[in-house]
Amino acid sequence: MRAIVQDGYGTVDVLRLARIPRPEIADDEVLLRVRAAGLDRGTWHLMTGRPYLVRLAVGLRKPRNPVPGLDVAGTVEAVGSKVTRFAVGDEVFGIGKGSFAEYASAREGKLARKPRNLTFEQAAVVSVSASTALQALCDIGHVEPGQKVLVIGASGGVGSYAVQLAKAFGAEVTGVSGTAKLDYVRSLGADHLLDYTRDDFADGARRYDLILDVGGNPTLPRRRRALTRTGTAVIVGGEEGGAWTGGLDRQLRALVLSRFVRQRLTTFVAKERASDLERLTELIESGHVMPSLDRTYPLDQALEAMRQLEAGKARGKLAITIART
Repeated sequence: MRAIVQDGYGTVDVLRLARIPRPEIADDEVLLRVRAAGLDRGTWHLMTGRPYLVRLAVGLRKPRNPVPGLDVAGTVEAVGSKVTRFAVGDEVFGIGKGSFAEYASAREGKLARKPRNLTFEQAAVVSVSASTALQALCDIGHVEPGQKVLVIGASGGVGSYAVQLAKAFGAEVTGVSGTAKLDYVRSLGADHLLDYTRDDFADGARRYDLILDVGGNPTLPRRRRALTRTGTAVIVGGEEGGAWTGGLDRQLRALVLSRFVRQRLTTFVAKERASDLERLTELIESGHVMPSLDRTYPLDQALEAMRQLEAGKARGKLAITIART
């Protein structure tokens, strides 16, 4: 099969198109004929091997799985002996292993049936980012109707879902982005817009019950100034920081400080589970949430897609369409 592979860590140039064998599947896995794959910041971190801490989990000198890609949508080609939820031919989406390829394996518990109103390309950009946004808002942030929610990084993958989900849950949403993407954030349903090049969300003009900081990297004092006295700030990732730990040191400081103040400053590691995908499917099929797909690329242009992601030029999400000869 054709696949994008990487033999080490580094820039986009470590990726190359190759022909490799189809993956083997375990008893609790399915083999997917990939129709489309999504790009996300997690895949970029696995490509670069930065922060270096991630290499402890995926391989010190090179990734144990040479094929990148997590987000996936496709049809079931084969099932393991313990799989009960899916059969050959089912259209599914979720999180797989090595989705930048014509075939990929995935655990049954990380897949759900594809929403009926989505294309494969749209479905392929849901799982990682939308699940992260859902967990940040509900499991960690405990969002409630009528609350004032601030989304820092509202034009990105996670942020674009966070704006829509917060609105679906009845919150009043303020989105923060750069000038060029304010109209896009408005189209997602944000009630208020802030341009980070000229507006200060921590100027005291408005305070928020819940802040989702999606890689915005403001200081902890600024986050606290923007919160209500008992508000919650959830740090979702972070692209700056040291080479070894990235934004983890800032997240740890937030957890420590939270023990001594009334405000709640926290972070989390997103879980990969079918129950969230099924809840997202309900929201998508009811029209409350829709993937914002900026552009698609064929498999042989996956490197260019990763460059676009790296440059932060996308409005929402990017997808790779797996065409077959």
